[in-house]
Order: sequence, then structure tokens, then C-alpha cells
Amino acid sequence: MSKHSIVTIVGARPQFIKAAPVSRAFLACEGIEEILVHTGQHHDAAMSAVFFEELGIPAPRYHLDISGGTHGEMTGRMLPAIERVLLDERPAVVLVYGDTNSTLAGALAAAKLDIPIAHVEAGLRSFNRAMPEEVNRIVTDHLSALLLAPTGMAMTHLANEGLTSRAIHVGDVMLDVALAAAEVAARRATVLADHDLKPGAFVLVTLHRAENTDDDARLSELLAYIREQAGGMRILLPIHPRTARAVERCGLSLDGFEVVGPLGYLDMVSAVRAAARVFTDSGGLQKECYFHQTPCVTLREETEWVETIDAGWNRLWRTPDYRQRRTISEYGDGHAAELIVTHVAALARTGAARGSAA
Repeated sequence: MSKHSIVTIVGARPQFIKAAPVSRAFLACEGIEEILVHTGQHHDAAMSAVFFEELGIPAPRYHLDISGGTHGEMTGRMLPAIERVLLDERPAVVLVYGDTNSTLAGALAAAKLDIPIAHVEAGLRSFNRAMPEEVNRIVTDHLSALLLAPTGMAMTHLANEGLTSRAIHVGDVMLDVALAAAEVAARRATVLADHDLKPGAFVLVTLHRAENTDDDARLSELLAYIREQAGGMRILLPIHPRTARAVERCGLSLDGFEVVGPLGYLDMVSAVRAAARVFTDSGGLQKECYFHQTPCVTLREETEWVETIDAGWNRLWRTPDYRQRRTISEYGDGHAAELIVTHVAALARTGAARGSAA
């Protein structure tokens, strides 16, 4: 039986993590071959190569080495590079994750070649069009033939945009990762020992979004807020390169913060599980906090993951308190990757002819 190929486009840390269980599920799917393309959007080894090693993801067949520049410039440089890969490989489906510039570039390149697109984490909305990620996810959803939604709210958003016929609720692949990673991190992660951290006696901070780092006054306010909220506990800050540049540019002080380099995934899992609280502007980390039962404070004015707010495990930083805590059932049972592969493989088998004719 001939194999149908799937080209998967990844480029940033959260996408490497989400791709891990899906790539493993593809290996067990008869008649399907996955071809992994790394755009290079996260090019630092501590934010890229380490995740492939720790999560057991096959080495990318293509590494495009594209990073830096403005959002438009980066996306524009990715487009022809991805297009060349797609013309060479002639895949039946292009699979993209999340809401990065790599996501948008992969979807646009596939759409121009009339190759069906499958979008993991479809239907998320912050309703803040000032966020580049919001634009990326909306455009990608409307270009995609298969919308793989993680939550019921995501399905509602897609229905409101007339996309119900393409949408399937598969649950959240990050739960698959979290369940597998917690056990491995307990054996292999060294971050607590490396920094003499005691469980429940420190807070963890990640801060990297442009809306926070590019506004000097806002960044200063956030740093002061975190210091105050930590209440004297140690503050671990694995610093993002963008944040480091912003702090230096603004002449801000990181007194009170214990600054370390970006953490590998297993160390991050260990830190999240042990922290008393996590302060973050990351989308995915909000859910990881819920998976590991650690309270989260989101350093933004809105979140795509509204169910974490409703369930009392997350709050926006300007909101004074958490709601009553409950379990979130709609994330699934840890088998989202298998569902994703089942539906992508079905699309590949029906879409192969279109892909080969592009």
C-alpha cells in the first residue's frame, strides 16, 4: 500500500511539545508518513533542539533556519521556503499547530498550493486583534479543511464563524504530553536541585509576549506586581531573549528575581509542579498549570483558555481572586493525539489527489 505523506510545520517551543505525542501516533498509523519541517522561529538550542531530544521527536527532515525580524518580515521569509518544501514533497495534508508566525506561513503556503490544511488547537479566541497570535489563528482556521478543537468553547467560536462542518472536538493534546512528562520529569529533571528550590516555596515566572516586553511602562508595572504578589517567596525567572533585551533597553532592575536561562521541557514541568504559583503571559503554560494542579496568574488582559478561569485554577492579573475550583472535563482523557492522527489520516486519504496535483 502506498503511503500518504503529511508535512508538519513547527517552529516554536509549544509546537515541539504538542507535536511529540502526535508524531508518535503517526508512527503507528499504517499508510501515513509524517515529514517534519522546523522553520527555525525558535532557533536558540535551549528553546529548540533540547525539546526534540527530551520529547523523543524525530529530527526534522527540513530545518529552514528562519528567525528574527518583524512579524511580517519573518512570515514573508518563511512562505517561499515552506512552499519549496511542499513542491518537493507533494504532501496530502499540511498539519499546523497553534498560532505562531510558523503556523500562518505554513497555512498560507499550503493554501496557495491547494493542499488541505489541518489545524491543531483550532477555535481559540482572545478577541484581541492587537495580538499577532489572534490574527494568525483566525486566518489559519478559515484556511483549514480540518479544525481540531481542544475545547467546547473553541467549537462554539468556530460555529459562530460558520466553520462547524470542518470542526471536530478532539480534546487537548497538551494533556497527553503532561501525563507522560510528569513521570519522566520526576526521574530526570534537575532544576529543583540545581537551584536549591523547595516545593511550594517559590513562584515561577515566564514573560515574553511583545505586548508586555515592548511597552516599557507595562513591563515595569508587571515586574513590580510579581515582586509584590510573591510575598517574599523566591522568584524563578527563566528569561526569554526578548525579555532580556527589553529589560536592558529600559534600564529596569531584576532585583528579587532569580534569573536563569530557558528551561528544557522536563525541567519546566518539574518547576511548574513544584511552584506555589505560576505567573505567565504564555498561552500553553496556563493549561499546563491546570494539568499539574498549580494556581496560575495570567499576565494579560484576556486569555484564550477561558475554562481555566471558570474552573478557578487561573486568573487575570488585574482580577483580585480565583473562582471556585473544579475539574475541566473537556480537555479529554489524554488520548487527543490518537484522535488527531485518525482524522488527519482520513483527510490525507481523501486529499492525496489534490496534493499531488498542486
